Amino acid sequence: MAVCMLSGCATGGAKVEGKMGVVDTGRVLNETNMGKKAKDSLSAFSKNRQAVIEMDEKELRRMEEDFGRQASVLSPTAKREREEQFRRRVAEYQQKAGEMNREVQEKQKDVLEGFRDKVELIVGKVSKRLGLQVIMEKGKGGPTLFSEAGIDITAQVIDEFNREYP
Repeated sequence: MAVCMLSGCATGGAKVEGKMGVVDTGRVLNETNMGKKAKDSLSAFSKNRQAVIEMDEKELRRMEEDFGRQASVLSPTAKREREEQFRRRVAEYQQKAGEMNREVQEKQKDVLEGFRDKVELIVGKVSKRLGLQVIMEKGKGGPTLFSEAGIDITAQVIDEFNREYP
């Protein structure tokens, strides 16, 4: 069976021919108007969340410094209460930081999936116009290790993308 598949028996002996292209979706993200807007939106969202976390960190540091200054004059009961209050705040901070990280990751996933859907539509249009049957993704860490420069349609995809989504 393996010999039959290698020799082409599985396709009934018909040779499949076609044209292939590659596209660098990273470049499409970086060089299109919509891609730049998506990256800016993600950056602003992330910075907003980071600012909230940094405010909480400052508050925790202030609480810790205050406790350090007052520890010698506090009664054992007051000291225990302050330590417990600080531990609760640290736990709340850690939970909040985790939630915000998840929010950022979820937002990133949503934005990039929506962008990728649009890329796929544009790649389909450009491919049909050029008579291509298969498009492989190109880029660092992608499935394409090598491709001739002549089959790269990234520039056409970027141009079409900017026309459709100014």
